Amino acid sequence: MGKTTGFMEFERGLPSRRPVQDRIHDYLEVYEKWPLEQVQQQGARCMDCGVPFCHQGCPLGNLIPEWNDLVYRGRWEDALHRLLATNNFPEFTGRICPAPCEVSCTLAINDDPVTIEFIEKAISERGFAEGWIKPEPPSSRTGKSVAVVGSGPAGLAAAQQLNRAGHRVTVYERDPLIGGLLRLGIPDFKLPKPLVQRRVDIMAEEGIQFVTDAHVGHNLPVQDLLDKYDALCLCGGSTVSRDLPVPGRDLDGVYFAMEYLPQQNLRGEGLCVDPETSITAQGKRVIILGGGDTGADCLGTAHRQGALSVQQFELLPEPPLDRAEDNPWPQWSRVLHPSAAHEEGGESDYAISTTAFSGGDGRVQALHAARLDWATDENGRMTMEPRPGAEFTVECDLVLLAMGFLHPDHDGPVGQLGLELDGRGNVKVDRMKMTSRPGVFAAGDMARGQSLVVWAIAEGRAAAHGIDKFLMGRTTLPYVRT
Repeated sequence: MGKTTGFMEFERGLPSRRPVQDRIHDYLEVYEKWPLEQVQQQGARCMDCGVPFCHQGCPLGNLIPEWNDLVYRGRWEDALHRLLATNNFPEFTGRICPAPCEVSCTLAINDDPVTIEFIEKAISERGFAEGWIKPEPPSSRTGKSVAVVGSGPAGLAAAQQLNRAGHRVTVYERDPLIGGLLRLGIPDFKLPKPLVQRRVDIMAEEGIQFVTDAHVGHNLPVQDLLDKYDALCLCGGSTVSRDLPVPGRDLDGVYFAMEYLPQQNLRGEGLCVDPETSITAQGKRVIILGGGDTGADCLGTAHRQGALSVQQFELLPEPPLDRAEDNPWPQWSRVLHPSAAHEEGGESDYAISTTAFSGGDGRVQALHAARLDWATDENGRMTMEPRPGAEFTVECDLVLLAMGFLHPDHDGPVGQLGLELDGRGNVKVDRMKMTSRPGVFAAGDMARGQSLVVWAIAEGRAAAHGIDKFLMGRTTLPYVRT
C-alpha cells in the first residue's frame, strides 16, 4: 500500500452531516460534500493486511484495497475503473449500503474500520463530475433479446450486463418511474432521485429500453414476453410485507411502510397522490413498528412531514454498543447501528410486542403493547415472554408497519408461470439463476429474499451471466457467486 503506516497515523473520518435544524425542513441529501484531500487521507488507512477480509464481507467482491490505494495516490480515474470492474452502481451503494465490508475490515478487529462506503461514493461522484462515467454501448449485437421485469437494483444490473454482452434488453416496470425501491422506496435525503435518473439516462443511451406502467402478469400478459423475447429475467423484488394480525389492524391509520414511503417520493417527483388515499404524518402522533432501515426511513420522512411526535418500537432487545462474545469479527456486528434519522428526533424503545390497536369512527387512536423479557434457551435460541404487569397503551394517529418482507407476489408471473418456490416462498433458482421453467430466470430479492442493495446488484450480475450463457452457449460476463 502507498501509506503503510496510514492506519496508525489517521483516525477514521466521515463527511459532515448537514445540521439537523436545516435538513428536517427539506429532502436534500443528509451528507455534505467530502473534500478530496480528506478522502485521500482516509484511503491511506487501508492496511496491507495480506488477506483483505473486506472482500469476504462484500457480495460483489469489490477490489477495495486496490481503489483505496489508488485514491490515496490521487489516481482517481484508475480507482474508478477498479470500482466499476465489480460494481455497476457505486453511486447507489456508496449511499445506501450498510457496508458489510467495513464490518469485515481487518482494522475493525481492534480499531475503527476504513471508511469504505464513503470513499466509494466519492470515487463515483468524481467519475460523474469529470465525465469518466458515460454511456458505453456495445460494439455489436447478438440478435438475441431479453425482457427484464422490475427496475430495482437487481433488474438494472442484469439489464446493463446483458446489454454489454450485446443483447437487446427491455426493462418493464409496473410503476410510473424507473428505479424500483431506489426510486419509490428510499427517501430522497438518503438517495436523491436525480442521481437515479442520471443512471437511467446513461443506460438508455447505451441502448436499453424502459417501459413504465407495465405490470407484468396484470395489465401486460407474461405470455406476451415469452413470445417476444429469447429469455425472461424476473427481478420484481420481495413485495409482500410482513403483517401484524392483531385486533384493530383494519383500522384506518395503520399502514405498511411501503404504502407510506412511495407517496412522499412521488410528491418529490412532482407527481400527484390521490387525496383519498394520501398518507402523511403532518400534525400526527406517529408510531413506527420495526427498527431496521425501512423504519429509519419512515422516521426521517415523518420528521420532515411535520409529525407531532414519533416513537419507534422494536420487538427485539436493544443491541449492545460493542460486539458480544458470540458475535466475533468478521461476522456482521449485531450492535446498535443508529442512522442519521435517529439524531433528528423521536424516541426508540425495544423489546415491545404490539397486542392490539383501538380507535373510534374507524380510525386508530391507540396502540396496546406489552414489554418482553428475552432469554437464551439451552439450544442457544432467543426466546421471549411477556413481562407480567408490563402492559401499556400509547395514543397515536398513524402507525407504520416496517417489519420486513416475506416473499415476492405470487399472483403475477410467479404463479402464472407455475414457478417452483423454495421453503420461504421465494422463486427457486439454480446456480445460474434459472427457475424451474427453462429460459426464465430470477434474481434479487425475488429469489434471495429480503436483502441488501449490494446483494441485489450481485444477483443481477449473476443472472446476466447465466442468461448470456443460456443464449450463447458461453459467456465472457463475470460469474458472481451468490
